[in-house]
Amino acid sequence: MDYFAQQLINGLVLGSIYGLIAIGYTMVYGIVGMINFAHGDIFMIGGFIALISFLVLVSLGITAVPVVLLLVVLVAMATTALYGWTVERIAYRPLRHSFRLAPMLSAIGMSFVLSNFSQVAQGARVKPVPPIVTGGYTLFEQDGFVVRLSNIQIIVVLTTVVLLAVFSWVVTRTRLGRDMRACEQDQTMAALLGVDVDRTISMTFVIGAALAAVAGMMYLLYYGVVDFYMGFVAGIKAFTAAVLGGIGSLPGAMLGGLAIGLIETLWSAYFSSEYKDVAAFSILIVVLIFLPTGLLGRPEVEKV
Repeated sequence: MDYFAQQLINGLVLGSIYGLIAIGYTMVYGIVGMINFAHGDIFMIGGFIALISFLVLVSLGITAVPVVLLLVVLVAMATTALYGWTVERIAYRPLRHSFRLAPMLSAIGMSFVLSNFSQVAQGARVKPVPPIVTGGYTLFEQDGFVVRLSNIQIIVVLTTVVLLAVFSWVVTRTRLGRDMRACEQDQTMAALLGVDVDRTISMTFVIGAALAAVAGMMYLLYYGVVDFYMGFVAGIKAFTAAVLGGIGSLPGAMLGGLAIGLIETLWSAYFSSEYKDVAAFSILIVVLIFLPTGLLGRPEVEKV
């Protein structure tokens, strides 16, 4: 039971990171109706920006951990949001009214551009970083096995909960959120009613990229490494989480992320870790067979 409790904590932390990335997928799909396949690489860019920011701040003599974390997350969100805005302007906006496969192919191409750009700029080797947030709490000990909750795990989970709450408020209570929901239902009618559709879509990409930057920073703090390939792997799993939870649903994206994280962690703990991805995708297939719209997704009703 103690081993299960420790793996449960690890799975929730990993699932929180997946959930933050999955929110970006589900936002873009909800408004544009297409998948941003470059979103995983935006997450990777956020991790690299966080690493570079850490090194710059330390070189300037700023070592207070709360100040460093705040500055790094602000820089990472701002810089990565610019990348998200660029992806929308280059890969999506010119092809928005083309046939449906064109923006998707363009996004895949942008994904290769970002990953290879990072490989050339930062190198192909894994970039480690020393532990920045240390310490934790011992929950209980049984038969020599200690169940611990580290401070970085607490930070990851609390950050995810706060960001999900803030963004849910933005979507439901603000003018931008109303514009997003209007564009999701009918872009043409939203434009006729005075909604700036181009600006709303751009802001959706910017917010999704900012959330991915936070996920990249949390990944860096939690695992202590970053590399140019991590965006592809994490992006595929986050996309799986968005589909599992119900593409287009914000709570569904977070629920799917938690589910994928728990499946991976528990499978690695009790079975072979080589097949943890097989287990995650198998669960996705089973869920979609019985619930085609995902766990919290709603079926689309087309009016004719």
